[in-house]
Amino acid sequence: MTEPRARAARQKGQLNFEKELRGLLYAHGDDSDPLPETVRVLDEIVTDFIIETCHAASCHATFNNRQKVKLEDFKLIVSKDARLLGRMTELIGIEKELKQMRKAFDAEEGKVGLERGGPGRKRKRIAREKEEDEKGDAEGREQQKIKEGEEVGEGDDRLQDRIFGAFNSMVESV
Repeated sequence: MTEPRARAARQKGQLNFEKELRGLLYAHGDDSDPLPETVRVLDEIVTDFIIETCHAASCHATFNNRQKVKLEDFKLIVSKDARLLGRMTELIGIEKELKQMRKAFDAEEGKVGLERGGPGRKRKRIAREKEEDEKGDAEGREQQKIKEGEEVGEGDDRLQDRIFGAFNSMVESV
């Protein structure tokens, strides 16, 4: 493996995280337009940290006779810094929760199980087509209401109730 600091793609003047670092500096009390040298130095520090962390995780994976780097390799590398490990664990947990919520929301909307193949395929296709026809009728009625000047948006409340219900059920299960 090569040395992490020997990077071929390092070019003068090219910043990887300029926009994010400017926002971060401003959020922590710096001027809204920080000095370019400050942004450049911070960008170099962040880039070096990312490269070194990835290199160390890759070395750990190679040591364990694996070609792919796993999440556990990164956890081992950042385990020396408790704050960083805690933040990483928190973000991984949030990602899992969001994935479960999306899955529950998709299941509630009837999107799960409508793939091709499997038992009951015809019934599911018929149900899906019926649902699409009903949506088309509902859209036509909304268009008619708009033309007549009536208020539209009652369906939005029902959708919000369903979303909040799915979210609450996910929160209770966690």
